[in-house]
Amino acid sequence: MSDHDVAIVGGGAVGLHLACLLAQRGADVVVLERRTEPSLASRAIGIHPPGLAALDAAGIGGAVRAEATEIRSGVALSRGRLLARVRFGGQPILALPQHRTEALLRERLHALAPGALRTGVELIGLDDDGERVALATRGDGAVRARWAVGADGIRSTTRQLLGIRMLPRRGVGGYAMADAPDTTRAGATAMLHLEQGGIVESFPMPGGQRRWVARLDAPEPGMTTAQLQRILEQRLPEPPVLPADATTSAFLARQRLAERFVRGRVVLVGDAAHEVSPIGGQGMSLGWLDGLALDAALDPAGTARAEEALAAYERARRRAAERAMRRAAWNMAMGAPAGRAELGARLALVRALAVPPGSAAVRAAFTMRGL
Repeated sequence: MSDHDVAIVGGGAVGLHLACLLAQRGADVVVLERRTEPSLASRAIGIHPPGLAALDAAGIGGAVRAEATEIRSGVALSRGRLLARVRFGGQPILALPQHRTEALLRERLHALAPGALRTGVELIGLDDDGERVALATRGDGAVRARWAVGADGIRSTTRQLLGIRMLPRRGVGGYAMADAPDTTRAGATAMLHLEQGGIVESFPMPGGQRRWVARLDAPEPGMTTAQLQRILEQRLPEPPVLPADATTSAFLARQRLAERFVRGRVVLVGDAAHEVSPIGGQGMSLGWLDGLALDAALDPAGTARAEEALAAYERARRRAAERAMRRAAWNMAMGAPAGRAELGARLALVRALAVPPGSAAVRAAFTMRGL
């Protein structure tokens, strides 16, 4: 049995980020990742200013800036007509595929603590005796640590072993997305097309690509690129042409909150603690902010004031998750399919929010201020 200060279950963006923060201050950290190979699937791309600050703290902010595409403004349109524009000023949102962000975090962790990331290791049991947490695994020897952290995503094994329930929150919707060469001439601008059939969003990406995301009445498992192409053609006056070999995915965005983030010496972070609508990558940035807060709360080498610090962590991060969910629920409602009258009311609201003081609130929501 190997013994450590902190054992992190989950080697995705949030678990790796927290491991880097802890390793930077000398903690003995181990990361247990079930997968043997990194995922290259299309996932989050948005890195908001608070999330970028968290990556700066982990030592990879410069590398992320060098690879990412800046999103400097957002526009709302309907039937090709401009409704509103919001500029993000000196703190743009960055777009970088999640697999590249994770690769940079893995490189950073390897430089800080070679061998800390263990792949092909699956958590199967937890035992917290009040002083140490013993983690039983499949694929490696048992692990013991002063603290254990569940960063193992929406289907968190850590959370299930603790018997912590996920409680539903408002906001649910089906979406489909694919990437295509950017032929929009929109440059560093995100575009939100508000249409009766549902919103279509697009975001610039590195390599001259643009991600297209369409709201659906319901998720359609096995959706093909041709099906998504038809949806875009029905809703947009100038639809993109999706490559025939594009990877198209359909998914259900929903929102849930763990009834507890802390139990004894085990703490939940990221999607294991809160499932937030993934549109725009806000869930990933929220998880990095969890990591910053937990890094400040944990005392890897001892227990001084641990209960008080972790209680404060849980209160603050629950409030942040609730705020993110309210924003996401509002966005999802604004992008849902609508009749002509309802859509007209939404468009009027968008125009009103494009001018002060509404524009400041919209800018804060887009850039994740206050989380």
